Amino acid sequence: MIDDVTGVTKNAAIVELRSRIREHWDAFTPAARSVCRSLSEISPERLLYLSAQDLGVESKTSNATVIRTLQLLGYAGLAELKDMVAAPFTQAHREERLRNRMEMTGGDPKHVWDRVIREAIERIEFLDEHLAMDSYKEAVRLMLEAREITTYGFGANYVAAEHLTLKLRRLGRRSRCIQTAGFRLADDLLAIERGDVVIVIAPGRLIIDAQTVIDRARAVGAGIILLSEQLVAEKLADDVTVAIHVPNTVTGITPEVLTTIVVTDALAQAVAAADTEQTLESAHTLETIRQQLGF
Repeated sequence: MIDDVTGVTKNAAIVELRSRIREHWDAFTPAARSVCRSLSEISPERLLYLSAQDLGVESKTSNATVIRTLQLLGYAGLAELKDMVAAPFTQAHREERLRNRMEMTGGDPKHVWDRVIREAIERIEFLDEHLAMDSYKEAVRLMLEAREITTYGFGANYVAAEHLTLKLRRLGRRSRCIQTAGFRLADDLLAIERGDVVIVIAPGRLIIDAQTVIDRARAVGAGIILLSEQLVAEKLADDVTVAIHVPNTVTGITPEVLTTIVVTDALAQAVAAADTEQTLESAHTLETIRQQLGF
C-alpha cells in the first residue's frame, strides 16, 4: 500500500480514515483505491470544501464511486466524514476557513451557486439519515403538553429561535423568544416555570448564557429540548430532556442555521398536525385580525 495513506496527521478523523483505508485496501477495486489515494492526500481543511463530484474528478473515477467507497469504509457518506473532520475546528481557524472558502468557490457565480446547492443538499441528507426519530417524537410531545414554549439561540441561531416562536404563535401556542443576553438575560429566565418547555439552539458550542438557560430550566422543572451538534448533545445528555443532532458546517458556504431551520419547521409542522382544530382556529383568528388591519 502507498506510504501517503499511512501518513500522520493531527486530525483524529483523518487518522481514523487512513486506518480504515489500510484495513480495507487489499479488498478494494482499482477505482476504490484511486478514491482512497485522493482522500489520503487531502488536508482536513481542504476536504471540508470538496463535494463527491470534486473527489470523483480528482481520483479520475465518479461521484458514485466516491460514495460507494466511503460506504465500504464504514461512513454513511461524505457528509458524515466531513462532520467528523470538522469536529476539532475552532474559532482560531476562522481566517484560514475564509481563505479556503474564497479559493474553493472562485469568482464564477455559477461555480459558487453549484457549491452552495451541493453542500446544502449534503447537509440536509446527512440530517435526514442521522435523525433519531424517537427524539424527534419526544420533542413534539413535550411541545404539545407545554404551558409555554421558550426558544433561545445565540448568534446566527437567534434567527432560527425567533422563526420557530413566530410559527408556534401562529399555531395558537404560547411561545416567546429570549432576546436578551448577559445581565438582562436573568429577567427573561425568571419567567420560565414548571410545565414549560425551553428549546435551546446551540449547534457548535455552548456559551455561558446558553448553559445558564439550561440550568434555570432544570431548576424549575421545565422540559428542555436541545438542538445541537453531536458532541454538544452527548456532553449535555444528562442535563436536557431530549437532544436532536443538528449537523453544523464550518465551511461557511451554507449558513449555520440551514439545518436548524429545517428541524424547527419539522417540529412546528408536527405540532400543527397533532391538533388540527386548534391550528385551523388560530389561522382563522389570525386572518380576521389581518383583515381588520387592512391586509
